[in-house]
Amino acid sequence: MMTRMSTSAPSPLLLGPLLRFVGAHDASVWVETAGPARVTVTVGERTWEAATFAVEGHHYALVLLSDLAPGTEHVYTVAIDGEHVWPLADSPFPPSSIVTLTPGRPPRLAFGSCRTSVPHDAEHHRSHGVDALRTVALSLAKGEGRRPEVLVLLGDQVYADETSPEMHDFIAARRDIDEAPYEEIQDYTEYAELYRLAWSDPAIRWVLSCVPSAMIFDDHDIRDDWNTSWSWHRMMNATPWWHERLVGGLASYWVYQHIGNLAPEELAADEIWRMLADAGPGEVDLTEPLRHLAERVDREPETYRWSYTRALGNSRLIMLDSRAARVLEPDRRSMLDDDELAWLDEQLTGDLNHLFIGTSLPFLLPPGLHDLEAISESLAGPQRPAPVRKGMETVRQVVDLEHWGAFQSGFVEVFDLVASVARGERGRPPATITFLSGDVHHSYIAEVTDPQSQGFHSRVVQAVCSPIRNPMPRGVRVLMSQMAKSLVRPMRWLAVRTKGVADPRHPWQLTDGPWFDNNLALAEVDDDGRGMTLSWFTGELVEGMAEPVLRTVSSVHVAELAPDASSRPPQTVTGGKPQ
Repeated sequence: MMTRMSTSAPSPLLLGPLLRFVGAHDASVWVETAGPARVTVTVGERTWEAATFAVEGHHYALVLLSDLAPGTEHVYTVAIDGEHVWPLADSPFPPSSIVTLTPGRPPRLAFGSCRTSVPHDAEHHRSHGVDALRTVALSLAKGEGRRPEVLVLLGDQVYADETSPEMHDFIAARRDIDEAPYEEIQDYTEYAELYRLAWSDPAIRWVLSCVPSAMIFDDHDIRDDWNTSWSWHRMMNATPWWHERLVGGLASYWVYQHIGNLAPEELAADEIWRMLADAGPGEVDLTEPLRHLAERVDREPETYRWSYTRALGNSRLIMLDSRAARVLEPDRRSMLDDDELAWLDEQLTGDLNHLFIGTSLPFLLPPGLHDLEAISESLAGPQRPAPVRKGMETVRQVVDLEHWGAFQSGFVEVFDLVASVARGERGRPPATITFLSGDVHHSYIAEVTDPQSQGFHSRVVQAVCSPIRNPMPRGVRVLMSQMAKSLVRPMRWLAVRTKGVADPRHPWQLTDGPWFDNNLALAEVDDDGRGMTLSWFTGELVEGMAEPVLRTVSSVHVAELAPDASSRPPQTVTGGKPQ
């Protein structure tokens, strides 16, 4: 018989549960425990169990649920060695539940990136703004709106290089904070604490227990400018602390984020997960295999894939690694290595209502910024004189010129693949092909201009939502807003006069934004499956209310292309003015 946990005794559940993959019949629930254990998830009269696995002295389980009824809400509980640990006895939130996908139902995707883990008090509201994800969680807990089918977290779930005062205290208690890497994360144990701080707020913990999540890393999950260039890679490898930081970052990413991303068939094929499947009933220690994996993928990124897909009824989400899969050799730069590009080629098909491509870095930057990055890549290339090359490399790292525009080879190859889907060369073209991105600490929409003149039957849209909670300084906001518009003509003039920078084959323009609020965005496919509404929500403090409330920043409807009409840009329906 299950025993209810005493609120006065330490809980064997340290973190979670996180509801990760959810399909029509399957789901996965992730937990971190205080020690070796068997974890049980119960739905009604049915139970599923998993033994914990260990990494660097920490203990985890991913419980795989199967044969669930589609389109159904399944309330669940969690027990550790027979002791009830979730939901908490005194929780003010509704019971956690799994809502399996309904075949053919138009999906809702929440998305965003860049969330710092600082307290939710007046001081940190002033310095970091209101946490948009937490505000959405509080709204959903009140029954306001339908839960998304998936929460797409597009990088910088944790900041390994910009840690909070609470994290500083943890670091100082175990090593000298005046020695490198100072207040940055050093190893796996510090990463484990970083994730605990990010996901343990009660509202965040609840929403992650009942909204499926799909995650991908960006640079701050490891370090700012991670894999910007070959020079950056060589510089970091020369530091005495980088190896342990990278190993801890990638190993913890596998544990805390990656395995929960995967559908059952993808998980079964994972080389590390198979070690658990092939082992006996007891706890397996994955410390050494994960250390070896992290070291290997840094040297040979093509040997392991962090990218994955999610089926969403008649739509598909492709989550694309735009950090670890980079080719950095100066004379052979690409955002994706050959194996990654071949994999993406296989995933980019038609016969879908909507195709979503999640990539932490915006694929379509504002055109002026894209040209600036393309110019920077050319000037930093091996064919340039050494002073020009070195100077531009310094500029590239200082001002973060390392998005898709700075990797022109991969950008052109991926855009051509997407264009073939939009033209209907890979099956019935989707109504929309939407890049979901973050990273840049402002939000906007861009779209391919006049798509029908290029033979497109799909709208090709870039939707950026950043930050969830890490606002851009106000002075920089003004500069970025001006650059997004005023840079277009001068950068295009300079780009056409720069050797090695080609004219874009599929021009695009900024259609909405930029805006700079802390946001969480929602992509909601129309009931008829044809169009889509993109909305951005922020948390707002209202006098007399204890918790922030949601405010709509902008809402944009993206209609399908009419077969006999000229292209029209998306129409802004509601929203606040860009700041």
